[in-house]
Amino acid sequence: MLLSSRIHAKSLAGLCRRLATALGAGIDVRTVFSREVDRASGEAGRRALRAVSDAVERGRSLAAALDATGNYFPTLFREMVAVGEQTGQLSEVFAQLADHYEHQTELRQTFLAVISWPLLQLGLAVLIVGFLIWIMGVIGQITGNAVDPLGFGLVGNSGLAVYVAVVTLLAAAVLLLVQAVRRGLVWTRPIQRGVLRIPALGKALETMALSRLAWALHLTMNTGMDVRRALRLSLQSTRNAKFTDQIEPIDAEIVAGNSIHRAFVATGCFPHEFLDALAVGEESGKLVESMGRLARQYREHARTAIAVLTKVGGLMVWMLIAAVIIFLIFRLFAFYLGTINNALEMTI
Repeated sequence: MLLSSRIHAKSLAGLCRRLATALGAGIDVRTVFSREVDRASGEAGRRALRAVSDAVERGRSLAAALDATGNYFPTLFREMVAVGEQTGQLSEVFAQLADHYEHQTELRQTFLAVISWPLLQLGLAVLIVGFLIWIMGVIGQITGNAVDPLGFGLVGNSGLAVYVAVVTLLAAAVLLLVQAVRRGLVWTRPIQRGVLRIPALGKALETMALSRLAWALHLTMNTGMDVRRALRLSLQSTRNAKFTDQIEPIDAEIVAGNSIHRAFVATGCFPHEFLDALAVGEESGKLVESMGRLARQYREHARTAIAVLTKVGGLMVWMLIAAVIIFLIFRLFAFYLGTINNALEMTI
């Protein structure tokens, strides 16, 4: 599940927008997906879309065809398509999904654009350390004396190979952890809860999760989907352990006959402005509109949260770079002093 192929949010946003336009113009689903197979990029995407196209050609529903591709398409996407087919609102559902995934793509691109420079600097620091290990081996071969200023026994080509292997393993571990958190794997929940307790960073991540939750509620409640199913999907869309852990307690409250607002209040996990919007929406019978307004407000908050995340991320990278530089300075200084002491001892 961790390494399985999944469609990227940007590609999914484009797919949803094209499907919304084509279906709104009256083009048949089979024709639309046969065209998408030719448009697809990457073997995994082409294989998934071809499977969907073939299944639809054989008379299967679009929802069943999408489910047959496994986890390539997100759960929210597949569930919304199923409801769109059942209610005859498939074009409208795709249009709303396109807005949702376009917003997620925009936030991700903004974050990556700002964090790219600190990451580039970190990469340069790693390269400098690798170059130092290699050049010390070259100097040692020329002088006939092994030179190990870092004191790790990493010198020359063999030392560089070990260094590259360690750095690669660390980078792979970080990437796998990020991927696991994004996919909401169970074992990452303690990590997510711990991150949420970090000042500034936790609040920013919570705001982004609430933005996804409000928009997902707006989507699911607007399709006539069963309330329990809509709430479960919306909470899952947050990809945040603080809120996904509330799926069962909220579901139990709904089964007991309590209102949506009361079910969310009982968890004690949601901010007052979110709960107030739920209460007003339920009392006025305009929960969909209320969640739509709240989603737009949280979108603006999410942009601010992205700015906070980039500052925190940049600061962490800078601290890591500073730690590497300080470490190198002390190790090289200790090596320099050791060399001087050895020279003095030889002259005495």
